[in-house]
Amino acid sequence: MSYESILVEDRNGVVVVTINRPQALNALNNSVFVDLINLLDEDLPSRDGLKGVVFTGAGEKAFVAGADIKEFLDLPTGSGGEGLAKRGHDTFFKIENFHKPIIAAVNGFALGGGCELAMACHIRVASEKARFGQPEVNLGLIPGYGGTQRLTQLIGKGRAMEYTLTGDMISAAKALEIGLANHVVEPGTEVDKAIEIIEKIAAKAPLAVAKSIEAINAAIDESKNGYQVELDGFRDLTLSEDFQEGATAFIEKRKANFKGS
Repeated sequence: MSYESILVEDRNGVVVVTINRPQALNALNNSVFVDLINLLDEDLPSRDGLKGVVFTGAGEKAFVAGADIKEFLDLPTGSGGEGLAKRGHDTFFKIENFHKPIIAAVNGFALGGGCELAMACHIRVASEKARFGQPEVNLGLIPGYGGTQRLTQLIGKGRAMEYTLTGDMISAAKALEIGLANHVVEPGTEVDKAIEIIEKIAAKAPLAVAKSIEAINAAIDESKNGYQVELDGFRDLTLSEDFQEGATAFIEKRKANFKGS
């Protein structure tokens, strides 16, 4: 599959996706969203042996420095930016609910839509140079791609309120401290660290990984009963061949050979 604004590289089952607009600090525009939707709907689901996905940004300055503000100025009258925001919501929900682990390797500025993209991923690995933030108030806006919700979920209401209302940037060290980042690593090693984590997850039972993602996401979804999702997932997994293999391997003190069934 060909793309206009992203680069896609398969590294032994780990797909590294690079937002490739370095001249615009990898800002999210219509072209990027079209590519991401094709990636998530068609490309990734068709790949055999997929272990997980890593998102990063081209160049040394930015992961994604925000949305392309030029497109905001061309919004239709009447409906305003509702359609644009919904596209962001829908795309990032696809990332959040993907059945394989998706990790953001944040190599620089992750601001506005870039911070929202990183937060939609299951795990965030940040370079020491990374900077996070939701500075939309400086444009007379609020975060529109899920930022008000996911930032609150990750770092709590009080901190989310302060960072959203002030538009202040969050350093990598601070992001680690408050739970926005899972790991902080030396610049240039964030993708390697992300791949290391995915390889570790890939050794686990695939169905259990997918059910874990589903159940954890249900904990913050008001439309779902998270406990019921957990109960259903546990029940389904006890009926799986992988559970029989995992339990038998544990008793026999050997490594399990999971097949995803």
